Amino acid sequence: MAMMRYDANKKSIVVAYLLWFFLGMFGVHRFYLGRTGSGLVLLLLTLVSGALYIVIVGAILMGIPALWWLIDALLIPGIVRDYNNRLISEVVR
Repeated sequence: MAMMRYDANKKSIVVAYLLWFFLGMFGVHRFYLGRTGSGLVLLLLTLVSGALYIVIVGAILMGIPALWWLIDALLIPGIVRDYNNRLISEVVR
């Protein structure tokens, strides 16, 4: 029974990378991986910098989510592994 719950709730690296590639600037991959706080910050940062893009400030601010997006490419395997390990410890209890 515990194994079935784990299989139903575990996260996939492939899905995380697809979300990262197509919707990563909006933090969707972070919401998928249970990191809602940082996903919300990334979403708000992208929306604010997009709204301010008409002004030069928005172009500069857009560099922050872009850099975060690139760094997340390296962090996704570890985040997925951490999520799945936490899930295992919860299911085993």
